[in-house]
Amino acid sequence: MDEIGNLFALGLDTIRATFRRPFATREALDQFWFVVSVSWVPAMLVAIPFGAVIALQLGTLTIQVGAQSFTGAASVLAVVQQAAPIVTTLVIAGAGGAAICADLGARTIRDEIDAMKVTGVSPIQRLVVPRVLACMGAAVLLNGLVSVVGVLGGYFFNVVVQGGTPGAYLASFTALAQISDLWVGELKAVIFGFIAGVVAAYRGLNTRPGPKGVGDSVNQSVVITFLLLFFVNFVLTTLYLQLVPGKGA
Repeated sequence: MDEIGNLFALGLDTIRATFRRPFATREALDQFWFVVSVSWVPAMLVAIPFGAVIALQLGTLTIQVGAQSFTGAASVLAVVQQAAPIVTTLVIAGAGGAAICADLGARTIRDEIDAMKVTGVSPIQRLVVPRVLACMGAAVLLNGLVSVVGVLGGYFFNVVVQGGTPGAYLASFTALAQISDLWVGELKAVIFGFIAGVVAAYRGLNTRPGPKGVGDSVNQSVVITFLLLFFVNFVLTTLYLQLVPGKGA
């Protein structure tokens, strides 16, 4: 419980420090570019099989129930609402988040964090905030990229592999999908990026001494992010389905 409370407190401190000056603009831009550069290729490569599996599964199901014309709409909803934010954050946590945790962990065991506190510099404002904002910004941009790649992958496998009709696949987009589905996907990406950045920073700032401590912190940050990701996704999806009625409901 203490760990959960400390993690939550770091998240609140990060939000408060975001609006304080001076803001480390250069650091935030550098971290943003780093996270995007190490995440965009793996995110695209992971999005293709995700979109393919969703399209193949839904295509088979819709054929069995006689609703093949809705395959495109169902695939788009699954990719945009669920798969894209999750894939994006998993990649960011595994690539960018792990690097952030290792960097802060190395600074911690070298007593650089304590030295910053002694000199009156806030490690949260100087180091944590830029990295968390970088993860959030990268998650938003990569979420759009993953959504496009996932939808295109689903289209290819449904039309080419399963013999679906291209026109029916594209025309069904507007049957069930609505603009709020895109917004909730982007909102999830922002929240998930925040979680990935905060967890990576927390484990990095609370690293045990020695190289083994840094390695353990990196592993823990990835695992904790994955667990929180699926739990928060469940909560957000439940709230969205309760508050926003589906098209035709």
